[in-house]
Amino acid sequence: MIRVLVVDDQQLVRMGLRMLFEQTEDVEIQAEADNGAEAVRLAERLTPDVVLMDLRMPGMDGITATRRILAARPATRVVALTTFDDDDHLYPALAAGACGFLVKDTPPPELLDAVRRAANAEAPFSRDVLDRLVARALETRTASGTPEGIPAPAVTPREREVLGLLGAGLSNKEIADRLHLGVTTVKTHVANLMAKTGRDNRIRLAILAVLTGITPD
Repeated sequence: MIRVLVVDDQQLVRMGLRMLFEQTEDVEIQAEADNGAEAVRLAERLTPDVVLMDLRMPGMDGITATRRILAARPATRVVALTTFDDDDHLYPALAAGACGFLVKDTPPPELLDAVRRAANAEAPFSRDVLDRLVARALETRTASGTPEGIPAPAVTPREREVLGLLGAGLSNKEIADRLHLGVTTVKTHVANLMAKTGRDNRIRLAILAVLTGITPD
């Protein structure tokens, strides 16, 4: 069972999420918080698997709460769930340690899938978010004078296939189905890619795939 802490200052949003999760067999709302400070206290006491974190709240905001939760409980997976799909919210949330970024009008099936992916140590993000992260990476490298081209990483052919599919935003299960592999095998390839490339999360691997032109066959 995936234990979720829902953090949002709007009661209607929390009620809607509770109704959604009550219809599933593998996800349950462990607790709710209406502000960041309460979220930090509950995460410390209850150790949820996933925190769905609103970013704009009175008092302690979601960015600060995310940073404090992960400082105390690094294994907790925090997914930003916000009304505002803009860079002013995306980059601070990721910098604070959020593993994913969703908007509140995300269709329920996609939201449930994102929670499951987060609990499975994956990074739920949309193609639009990836495109913006890549664009930001290109702007940063250009501004710093770094050459536009970067060499492809030294990986095995199978790891290259996995990296390309990460760049397309696929989950471990989707990659496993595409390559006819077990999910555990895919996880091993992802871990190897992180070790070989120095990228410590799936989002950075996905950005690397796009920047080096590694795409699914």
